[in-house]
Amino acid sequence: MLVDLVKIAAGLGLLVVAGDVLVKGSVALALRLGIPALIVGLTVVAFGTSAPEMMVSVAAVLEGAPAIALGNVIGSNTANILLVLGLPAIISAIRTDEHDTRESYVIMLGASLLFILLCFTGPLGWPHALVLLGALALILFRQIREALAHRANRAEEEIEGADIHMPWAKIGLFIVLGLIGLPFGADFLVDGASSIARAFGISEAVIGLTLVAVGTSLPELATSVNAAIRGRADVALGNVIGSNIFNLLCIIGVSGLVGQLPVPAQMLRFDLWVMLGAAVLIAPFIFYRWPFTRMIGIGFTVVYAAYVVVLMTSGMV
Repeated sequence: MLVDLVKIAAGLGLLVVAGDVLVKGSVALALRLGIPALIVGLTVVAFGTSAPEMMVSVAAVLEGAPAIALGNVIGSNTANILLVLGLPAIISAIRTDEHDTRESYVIMLGASLLFILLCFTGPLGWPHALVLLGALALILFRQIREALAHRANRAEEEIEGADIHMPWAKIGLFIVLGLIGLPFGADFLVDGASSIARAFGISEAVIGLTLVAVGTSLPELATSVNAAIRGRADVALGNVIGSNIFNLLCIIGVSGLVGQLPVPAQMLRFDLWVMLGAAVLIAPFIFYRWPFTRMIGIGFTVVYAAYVVVLMTSGMV
């Protein structure tokens, strides 16, 4: 088991580092090619930050563990709301009156309902994948069109951490390291997680919903906690909503093109509805601009801990 834990730790480390350098290299490349920063933010950054989760899900499908792929997305979306919003709120209350996320939130709810509907017509395969990717394409097209329409008012916006003067050699190195590191990290994580599931008699679905999901959500959690420490916890809300949309439409969409994803009965009965319930839970904070207070943060975190306990006690096979 020690070897499997080392594989998981190494896999997560590789995913975080490789994903970070891939995003930096890809953003620098796009900016050097003259692509506007606002378009880069909507496309390159969005896809790049989802690359670790995508590689994990694709690797899981290729290695015959599709339950881990599904669990990774469903569990990540649940953790993003209850944990990635809950923990920063404990540190510093998250204000919701500074950014209007209502439209993005409605899109997230729509993506969640579409995904659940497709799951009940599963197993998920290439037809379902095309529907999800088509929905993502429509959303991106609309966002890019709106961004271009308001380009004059947003011309001075920059992408945080982007280096427009990065040397070409460094850009190439970052992209190559990212493209090499991501599949290796995903392979280590999936292999280690699958071995632990078999050793303890826990279903791969539960491992995907918990260990893998939280592991791939660590970058978002770290970003949100750091933002809370710096008094900018409000940025977490938009990041969570955007991440959840990409998880459902892009990651499952790509994974469905690689192979079939049978949906375990447990997910149809329970986990999909927990994911949807968590999404609905934050509706008052979005539409009525309620702040995420410390007590709300504690409540969200406790609910997530209870969910994990239920999974672990019911996930033995």
